[in-house]
Amino acid sequence: MCLWDRPGIQMRRDSWQDGVLGTNCPIPPKWNWTYDFQVKDQIGSYFYFPSLNFQRAAGGFGSFVINNRDIIAIPFPQPDGDIEIFIGDWYTKNHTALRKALDAGKELGMPDGVLINGKGPYRYNTTLVPDGIEHETINVDPGKTYRLRVHNVGVSTSLNFRIQSHNLLLAETEGRYTMQQNYTDFDIHVGQSYSFLLSTDQNASSDYYIVASARFVNETIWQRVTGVAVLHYSNSKGSATGPLPDSPNDIYDKSRSMNQALSIRQNGSASGARPNPQGSFRYGSINITDTYVLKSVPPVTINGTQRATLNGISFVNPKTPLRLADKHNVKGVYKLDFPTRPLNRAPRKDISVINATYKGFIEVIFQNNDTVVQNFHIDGYSAFVVGMEYGDWTEDSRGRYNKWDAISRCNVQVFPEAWTAVLISLDNVGIWNIRSENLDRWYLGQETYLRIINPEENGETEFAAPDNVLYCGALSNLQKEQKHSSAMSIARKSSQLFLTLLIAIFAFSLS
Repeated sequence: MCLWDRPGIQMRRDSWQDGVLGTNCPIPPKWNWTYDFQVKDQIGSYFYFPSLNFQRAAGGFGSFVINNRDIIAIPFPQPDGDIEIFIGDWYTKNHTALRKALDAGKELGMPDGVLINGKGPYRYNTTLVPDGIEHETINVDPGKTYRLRVHNVGVSTSLNFRIQSHNLLLAETEGRYTMQQNYTDFDIHVGQSYSFLLSTDQNASSDYYIVASARFVNETIWQRVTGVAVLHYSNSKGSATGPLPDSPNDIYDKSRSMNQALSIRQNGSASGARPNPQGSFRYGSINITDTYVLKSVPPVTINGTQRATLNGISFVNPKTPLRLADKHNVKGVYKLDFPTRPLNRAPRKDISVINATYKGFIEVIFQNNDTVVQNFHIDGYSAFVVGMEYGDWTEDSRGRYNKWDAISRCNVQVFPEAWTAVLISLDNVGIWNIRSENLDRWYLGQETYLRIINPEENGETEFAAPDNVLYCGALSNLQKEQKHSSAMSIARKSSQLFLTLLIAIFAFSLS
């Protein structure tokens, strides 16, 4: 069984295409299913991955890039090249073994490595890195500018990305152009995507290290899981040598990573996918209609099993997708009783959903009282990241919100014993997943859904269910047998600017 998610692609008016269990039935082994969705109002750097049962740890992910229309200028000179870089922690155990460990109440523990584009580390240290490991080499020409699209596709580890002797000019993140700022290194959390402009302005006396190292860990112990690739100039005179560029030191400045995150500002003068400025939306002057405080804590034991929670509720995946249950009026699949605040009660497993209001403007505070950095994702939307601080959120915290140029994105980090606040305009009808992108916490139940229904729906605010909709659970009797095909295609309906993606699951099953 498999499903495919494309975090950050908003699936406007079409949560049927979202690729998570709340909206889609799993694709059976050896079946095909076609995703058909709009991309006309978005640009940016994203990736896709299998969304069920820890399957992302087995791979299957890839880049998903949406470019500006030809008539819309990008806010920097056209780069000389476009380079995709996937970084992420890696375990030698397969995804089913990792699931079994979590089911047994164990922690994942330290990963066995950090991969860059699926490859192990360059042998920068003969003691730490064995001989014979294949590493990634990025080939560049001197005097050029390249756009690096960097994605953290890992399991649960925040990574610091840096390139020896080079600056990283931040330009875009998850569909929004940023104010351009130079960084010597950058923290990229699980599920996040960034675009950097890299100038190949060094003298190429040798190759240069590209490094992805774990954050917020004991670096002495974690040295052997550092990812290292090579930046190779076409006129390079030798191999990369010497020590790796220094990693961030947070011993004297615990707020370094948070301050870096807060320094990401939206480029209000840049246009996006269509000719109207992204910064014209005056989010800071809109009245908030509802506030949700979503609190996470370390995993707890519920009915003898280890679970992760939000507001004391550990989400149980439904046998019948929520949106499908609504469509066919199947009762009892889920409850619209998700609490707006943490409640003083014992944790429980449930299928509890947020009953959100169409065209509302909501405030969501992610309060992280867990011991690890969390990264939260919101399907169907991009949210303004208006605040981030250590401690507990209070009503007074609103006075320190950024109400002018906060970045709008779909994945946001929340540091341990800290909070992050986002504002969301609920203009996209459907049922949309809110989850931890840390695969262990997600697998253990740290998620819920936003249910957003237009009470005056007349067919204009939401697309109908697709003809190829899959049925399962209480509606499995409606499913017809599929005639299997070995075709795999990508097609575009240019008149409507739709993207059709055929995902084919043939000879294997990611169970």
